[in-house]
Amino acid sequence: MNSSEIAFLSKPEIKAHQDALLKKAVQYAGEHSPFFKAWFSERGISIHNIQQTEDLQVLPTVTKDELFIRNDDFLSVPKSNIQEYVTTSGTLGDPVWIALTDADLNRLGQNEAYSYALAGLTPNDLIQLTTTLDKRFMAGLAYWLGARESKMGIIRTGPGIPELQWDTIRRMKTTVLIAVPSFLLKMIEFAEKEGIDPNQSSVKKIICIGEPLRNPDLTPNALCTRILEKWNVQLFGTYASTEMATAFTECEAGQGGHLNPDLMVVECLDDEGKSVPEGEIGEITVTPLGVEAMPLLRFRTGDLARIHHSPCSCGRNTPRVGPVEGRKQQMIKYRGTTLYPPAIFDLLNGIPRIETYVVELRQNETGTDEILIKAAIQNPDEEFEKFLKDKFRAKLRVSPQFKVETPEVINALKWPESNRKPRLLIDMR
Repeated sequence: MNSSEIAFLSKPEIKAHQDALLKKAVQYAGEHSPFFKAWFSERGISIHNIQQTEDLQVLPTVTKDELFIRNDDFLSVPKSNIQEYVTTSGTLGDPVWIALTDADLNRLGQNEAYSYALAGLTPNDLIQLTTTLDKRFMAGLAYWLGARESKMGIIRTGPGIPELQWDTIRRMKTTVLIAVPSFLLKMIEFAEKEGIDPNQSSVKKIICIGEPLRNPDLTPNALCTRILEKWNVQLFGTYASTEMATAFTECEAGQGGHLNPDLMVVECLDDEGKSVPEGEIGEITVTPLGVEAMPLLRFRTGDLARIHHSPCSCGRNTPRVGPVEGRKQQMIKYRGTTLYPPAIFDLLNGIPRIETYVVELRQNETGTDEILIKAAIQNPDEEFEKFLKDKFRAKLRVSPQFKVETPEVINALKWPESNRKPRLLIDMR
């Protein structure tokens, strides 16, 4: 029985499956991972004490810093067994390398096949992958492997070049795109200039990566709304990280990304490592199941979001993760107000005259955070700058600095040569 089937079982039945798989995952990590062998031994905890998901509370959590500092100690197989190396995006620091065995690659493909099923895709669909498959990027690899697992056709167009994307859609009759949401705005802009009607294209569904589509209450956010105003397609939000090697993908109800229960256990924790009440924001903490090369237990992602346990209208009984509302290390303290970058991004995404942007964070000589928004703006003038400042004060109670730049300057900042996803935040603190 796989995730696609388990998700429709009752919650007690789902838990029973997870508990059995969790015992195996803990035992494997405790016996094969140098990091976790020492971790259990130093704390006097027996791997046999972990029999069900509730028992995870007796274990400490693992942080990104520990994974970075002791990267090699997490490897649980001989190097001769490794088939693929990938790295994290390095959003919060230097990238961490993650190794995958042949079994891990199969697991990665199965995860994405489940995700495609969540979005209602079938072998009759043709997927156009607009994310990179190189640069040590796990996501592109996962989408490609998932298409093979699902017996779907896939076209690897790679990122950027709206002309190439539309030409491929026209010639190959693509039915599904995988894309960064803000790039879809570029595709729509190009289509309007070239007399292309997106609504007459073969594309019916778009699986979105890298940027959220929902507000915390799961309603469409500004970016999602702008896309749907011009393109009548189904948009599916996703949430994943390289470390967890598993994705949360929305079903057609669009009410948060569903957990694949046979591939991961998810928790939402406060600063003390305790579960927060349902619907409250906390740090997403994961225990991937069935990982061979580099297993992780209670890994704190640094991402702040909410988990929803209420039944979904699709009939699945799995937990759903809402949009990432912030990252612990990216909290901004600005003149008495605390906020996270996604709130700034969402506001900017809702202003059509802003073509593209990056947000720079610095600290001044007093140790206070400063926000500089560099943006390419259509027909900039003093009146529009005043409008922007007033909008920020009204929505976020802050008034950052603005600097108008050309699209070329912004895109060079947003897409450094080594990056695999757009860099909206440049944290120089």
